[in-house]
Amino acid sequence: MKRITTLFIALAIALSMITTAFAGNLTVATDTNFPPFEFKDPKTGEHTGFDVELWAAIAKEIGVQYDLQPMAFKGIVPGLQSAQLDAGIAGMSITDKRKEVIDFSDGYYDSGLLLLVKADETTIKDIKTLDGKVIATKQGTTSVEFLKENATPKEVKLFPNDNAMFMELLTGGVDAVMFDKPVVESFVSKRGKGEVKIVGDLYAGQPYGIGFPKGSELVGKVNAALKTLKANGEYNALYKKWFGVEPR
Repeated sequence: MKRITTLFIALAIALSMITTAFAGNLTVATDTNFPPFEFKDPKTGEHTGFDVELWAAIAKEIGVQYDLQPMAFKGIVPGLQSAQLDAGIAGMSITDKRKEVIDFSDGYYDSGLLLLVKADETTIKDIKTLDGKVIATKQGTTSVEFLKENATPKEVKLFPNDNAMFMELLTGGVDAVMFDKPVVESFVSKRGKGEVKIVGDLYAGQPYGIGFPKGSELVGKVNAALKTLKANGEYNALYKKWFGVEPR
């Protein structure tokens, strides 16, 4: 009888753990500076952007509370891999290498890599003309691997955030920047207007996905929420707000 009681208590505890797995606040990582996806609003001091507002809509749809954790991009996958984070939304490309260690939601944004140079640059025309050049990109991103596999620059300088690598280009510390399409296009149309230009094609087109620890039950719930938000128009409204165009 004592053994049965013990087993019953153990089963009750296990069931309780399952039903309350997401009862507390989730810890959701985002990048510290990746406009227009995520960045700190200088007026409010709060993090905002397409990713931040999309996750807020998803969380509301699936009925969970969360704490947003801005952090260096390179730490997000390890944080998910070790289950210290419950989710990560940070303009993160879905790649086979990352899928080996974490799970992803369905893609929520289609991106790729662009090559950016100063407006008066004439020798760099595309990825094939980077020989002997110094290129900047962001630590821990797919652009690092792409450059290693597809170009032979003199050096690839890695930076912790977008501002640093763009400033390095403007001040002549590097010959070019290779990075994600929406960030590069935003810089060209705003802070870098008239000082920089895009050369070459759109490289390595890949969708962005929300990352989770392996086996997370959040994946299915988030995918369902994404479908609902696209069907009811909320996703389109957020997309147009942050990118100025309708999603294609």
